[in-house]
Amino acid sequence: MNDVIIGLGEVLWDILPEGKKIGGAPANFAYHVSQFGLNSRVVSAIGEDASGAEILENFKQKHLKYHVDKVPYPTGTVLVELDGQGVPRYEIRENVAWDNIPFTPSLEKLARRTCCVCFGSLAQRNVISRTSVYLFLDSMPADSYKVFDVNLRQEFYTKEVVCESLYRCNILKLNDEELKVMGRLLGYPEESPEEQCRILLHDFDLKILILTCGVKGSYVFTPGNVSFLETPKTEVADTVGAGDSFTAAFCCAILKGRQVGAAHRLAADVSAFVCSQQGAMPVLPDELKSRLD
Repeated sequence: MNDVIIGLGEVLWDILPEGKKIGGAPANFAYHVSQFGLNSRVVSAIGEDASGAEILENFKQKHLKYHVDKVPYPTGTVLVELDGQGVPRYEIRENVAWDNIPFTPSLEKLARRTCCVCFGSLAQRNVISRTSVYLFLDSMPADSYKVFDVNLRQEFYTKEVVCESLYRCNILKLNDEELKVMGRLLGYPEESPEEQCRILLHDFDLKILILTCGVKGSYVFTPGNVSFLETPKTEVADTVGAGDSFTAAFCCAILKGRQVGAAHRLAADVSAFVCSQQGAMPVLPDELKSRLD
């Protein structure tokens, strides 16, 4: 069965003011997918070190399945500093394990069972992981969902990587700041965000484009239609992983046959809850999880 949902890319420790927490957008995505009862996996790499072993133990405690290779590089870490509104700034260590994800026969076999994958630009900063990402995408079934959750970080992206990812995906997820960068990279005219999203949807033949704008709301564009929702009001603890939870909830809803509007509402509510908690992987309340039963 082609029933596996994959978070593909970086897995690491976020070093936060209150201590370290497991992180990386693909791991966050896969964890929240698993909370809705779907068959998810984290695909990444760790080092042959205590930090890597601790990540796998953390996944086991969370009942999160994984396909994680051990490679001769240190397990990744990110120093996270929060501003007064709880918005994170990242300092990402380079030349680490998730920069060197190997494309093995077992990973190719997993790709052929994958109905949905979420990947970003960060894990493509190194040619080894970038090649593995593309081979994974190319090995997936033709009718699968390929979600490019942009996640532009520091200087770890290029126009070439962004364009290659856009051509290989059929769902694009980005925030308002990333949209500005994408517009400049692609040489788009300085249109409204909504018009730029429609141009992206058309130029790259996307099925769905998701634009999140923090407290200003979120949009879901499909050919010929747009859904807008105001951001649910909540007391923000931090926003780490909120976008990943949005993407995960939206994909779960679509895979379970919900319409775009219902998927959008669930994603906004899940993301707001994650913002109210510390760290990227809080346990979701039953009220949210039961909405896909």
